[in-house]
Formats: sequence, structure tokens, C-alpha cells
Amino acid sequence: MPQHHYDLILAGGGLANGLIALRLKRDRPEFRMLVLEQENRPGGNHTWSFHDSDLNTEQHAWLAPLIECRWPRHRVIFPDRERLLQGGYASLFSSTFAHALEDALGDTLWVNTTIASLAPDRVTLEDGTQLTANAVIDGRGPAPSPHLCLGYQAFLGQEIRLAAPHGLEEPVLMDASLAQGDGYRFVYVLPFTADTLLIEDTHYVDQPVDDAAQLRDNIHAYAKANGWQMDEVLREEHGVLPITLAGDFDAFWDEANGQPRSGLRAGLFHPTTGYSLPHAVRLAERIAGLADLSAASLFAAIRDEAKREWRQQGYFRLLNRMLFLAGSPSQRWRVMQRFYGLPDGLIERFYAGRLTALDKARILVGKPPVPLGEAIRVARRSTPSQLQLFSQRESTSSRKRP
Repeated sequence: MPQHHYDLILAGGGLANGLIALRLKRDRPEFRMLVLEQENRPGGNHTWSFHDSDLNTEQHAWLAPLIECRWPRHRVIFPDRERLLQGGYASLFSSTFAHALEDALGDTLWVNTTIASLAPDRVTLEDGTQLTANAVIDGRGPAPSPHLCLGYQAFLGQEIRLAAPHGLEEPVLMDASLAQGDGYRFVYVLPFTADTLLIEDTHYVDQPVDDAAQLRDNIHAYAKANGWQMDEVLREEHGVLPITLAGDFDAFWDEANGQPRSGLRAGLFHPTTGYSLPHAVRLAERIAGLADLSAASLFAAIRDEAKREWRQQGYFRLLNRMLFLAGSPSQRWRVMQRFYGLPDGLIERFYAGRLTALDKARILVGKPPVPLGEAIRVARRSTPSQLQLFSQRESTSSRKRP
């Protein structure tokens, strides 16, 4: 066997590949595995969260050592609605995740390692090192594709120590009772301790704009408006999550040319919220249970997992098109305000991606929060080419209006 040959190489040490590595270490410790991470630690700089109803009992038990904070309730706030929901919510930190990977993997975790190219059975590093494996999984985050039509959830968050206790007992998942702008905007608040908070300024936008200074100003203004005196910024995180409007699933996977993928690169995330942790947990379980972990077997299994999710998510892509394309961007908050007037169980199933036929009908029944004609027009566009043509016509039409 060549010196640098492995059973499996995981390209990227983010959430999806990290969970695959941890699961394989637990269930198949004899497996020769290597994780390659470009930064100096795996996991990046993130806070990953999920709802209790997103995972089953066994999944909760497996993930429990990584969880930093749990809350039995969460709150949402809109101009005309404020609601406390009883569903549990939990968060894990990338620092804890990194420790777990470092402890489990030891010298089979290579950090500060840049990949020049990869294939289903090999990786070439920037320094020319050649690595071979029975399979390589590419988990290096989302990659542009002409076969997906996307909106974006762009955010910047700061973990802040306050001069005095904040008084919050539960997370605020959405506070949209503030100035909107060119898309749906809300502030997301997680109370970690009595005097520390994560405050994220979040925007659902057609194209993300890099304006970190403005987002920081927004966070400071939000803290001041709530009477919180900021003592110290402990950490800052930012990101852009894809929100799927339409796509050609088969073409998207054909362009992979047999390369196994994971996480956002495989399209495994909630199409409306961008949450990816439940999908990463399910994928790690599935991979660890495969008898054959060759590249061809992994590609087929991951594609099958993504296909199952894609079929279940068609309704969510419809809702996304209505959110992004029907009505004024500054009025998108009305869609979410109306949604949070629905029953608790429906909201839980929405976040878990398990809506029933009755749920789907219930979401759309009644007076729509966007213009009906525009909603019908965008609902009929389900492929990237149809949406591109629709957007071009809308742009031309708006230029002709007086």
C-alpha cells in the first residue's frame, strides 16, 4: 500500500465532514481516514443550532456531548405579532466541535493544508503531495452551479459580554420589528450566559453585499435599543447561506462527475432556513452504515440522500420563490409574520422539513401576504431557466413603467 493511501479522505473539516469523521471513528475505528482542513483548526468560526424536533432520540444522544446551550422555548417578534413557542432549541460552538475532532483524529487531521485538486479517489495538495484513497468526499462548502437558482441569507454576528445581565430567558430567533431594506431583515439573539449574547443581523437578499461595518453598527444599535451596555466583543462570525428557489437536480449532480460531496456542496440543507446540522447528522449515520465505502458507492448513496431531500423540499422552494420574487423586498417580513401565526406543530414540522399535505394547504389558505398575481406567476417557475426568463421580463417591465 502506498504511504499516503487511505480508506477515506475528507476534503474540508466543516460540520458535515466533521460529523462523518466522528461517526466513523465511533462505529468503525479500524477505518483509515484522513481529514484535510485549510484553516488552522477544523469547524471554522460558527454557531450551529437546531430545533429539538429536527432530530430523533438516538441522534440527540449521539450529539449531546457537543451541545453547549439548550433552551426549552424560543421567541419571535414582528411589527404586528410577538410569540413565545414551546419547542426546544439547542446550539453547539465550532470551538467545542474542533476540540472533539482534534481529540478523535489526532495526526489524521491535517490543518493548514491547501488542496490544489481532487478526484473521487485522489487529492493533490498545493505543495505537490499526492494522496490516494478508496474514496474522497468533498465537503468544502457550496460551489456555484448554473443548475441552481438561489437567494441568500447573509449575516454577521457578534458574541458580546454586557456590563449587566440582559434578562433574556430564551433565544429570539427572529426580531423583525425593525427597519427592513432590500430584503427580509431580522435580528437573531442567543443568550449564552446571564451577561453574554450572540446578536446576529440577518438579511434574506437577492445578492449578498459585503458591508460588515454597517452590520456591526446595526448590532450595536440593537443592543442600545434594548438597554444593553456592551462591555466587550468576544467573537465575530459571518456567513452567507444559500436559499434554494429552483434547480435541476440531475444536472447539478451530473456536473459532479462521480465526486462524492457532503454538506452544502451536496445541497443538503433546509432550503428556506439554511440550517444544515440535521442533514449532516443523517448523512453521517448513513455513511457509517454502508458496507461498501468506495467512491462509487458513496457517490450513489449521497446522491440518493440528496434526491430524497430534494423531492421533499419542492414545496419549500415554492415558498422561497414567493418570499423572494412576489412583492416588494421591503415587505417580505409580512410572509414570515403570517407564518408565525400558524399552529405550533406545523411550525415544528416546517423546520424539520416534514410538512404534511394538510400543513401545506394551511400555509397557503386565506389572504396571501404577497400580491396574488405575482405569487401565481412565480409559483409556475420551477427551473433556473424559467426563473431567469421571468426575472428578465420583470426587469424589462419595470424599466418601461413611468
